[in-house]
Amino acid sequence: MSGYDYEKLLDDARDSLPTDLFEGARFEMPKIKTIIVGNKTLIKNFRELVNTFRRDENHLLKFLLGEMATSGNIEGSQAVFQGKFSFNFIQDKVQKYADAFVLCPECKKPDTTIIKEGRIYFLRCEACGAKHPIKNT
Repeated sequence: MSGYDYEKLLDDARDSLPTDLFEGARFEMPKIKTIIVGNKTLIKNFRELVNTFRRDENHLLKFLLGEMATSGNIEGSQAVFQGKFSFNFIQDKVQKYADAFVLCPECKKPDTTIIKEGRIYFLRCEACGAKHPIKNT
């Protein structure tokens, strides 16, 4: 038998890892800020959502337009949608986007990028290395 203590080596390896690796709630879903003006709904912090998700603003906008079955555009740091939509309805759609295009299905971390290989898009996790096909929106 060798002179190595497995438990001690395991403890040493765990101690050398970054502490935030074991924190499950590192990613906090941003709360959207909506306002209804006439027959339009505005997401006031749209740019903040885009920056938190690290995604292209047009990708998020296209997804939301499809889910909400409406038209809209980006004006400055906010998104404008035709129609009146409740806060909860929009927050659910943003959560659906995060689940499909931001959070890793394996480790649930937001450290992902969207890559294209051939004609297929993948969600690649920089934290755990997983790669999952995603639908093209």
